[in-house]
Amino acid sequence: MLPLRPDGFGEIQPTPPELRDRRLVTVDVLPPPEGGDFVATVEPVPAEVADRSTWSVRCPVGLDELRYVTVSFWGFDHRPHTGELLVNTEVADDLVVVFRQLFQARFPIEQMRVTAAEELDAPPTGDGNNTTAFVCRATRGATSWSQHAYGLAVDVNPFQNPYAKGDVVAPELASAYTDRTWCRPGMLEAGDPVVKAFSAIGWGWGGTWESLTDWMHFSRNGR
Repeated sequence: MLPLRPDGFGEIQPTPPELRDRRLVTVDVLPPPEGGDFVATVEPVPAEVADRSTWSVRCPVGLDELRYVTVSFWGFDHRPHTGELLVNTEVADDLVVVFRQLFQARFPIEQMRVTAAEELDAPPTGDGNNTTAFVCRATRGATSWSQHAYGLAVDVNPFQNPYAKGDVVAPELASAYTDRTWCRPGMLEAGDPVVKAFSAIGWGWGGTWESLTDWMHFSRNGR
């Protein structure tokens, strides 16, 4: 656990040597796809998934406005895996198209699972790397709802693609990945297959922002 700063972030620390070129093996939460082909499902949110998610009645969307989506993805172990996301009903089919393209490009993703409620208030460890969509939380450093709280944003490989503003980096141990001149697997770059896939469905990328940079972040409204 990292000591907390007054702004609520964990203490920003140097990236450990073993994580400077991070290629960890995926820990499966769902059975991998059979035959190595891309497989996707879209369905109403099952009760057991809702119960282990960040959703509650105080969130800005109801469960009927969300869908439980599973998609195949390639891990850094060069094996296919099955990930899970909660997304807004309006964008579920578009996101299946996006992740199909990522799978075809063999873009590596470490982990893709529904964010749990206890993670919202857990002390920061600075090493998280979960690719996720719906998270019922406010925008970083603000009180307004994040686009994640509507299921209209996706974060991809947060450790390889951190948030950076001033002296803040999140995840807090990912400073080595603010050097975008050293291209490592799992990183996002302008014009790469991931950025192109999200752009094709009209989504904006936080890697182009000016007041701060959020390389992990894609959203329908560009914020």
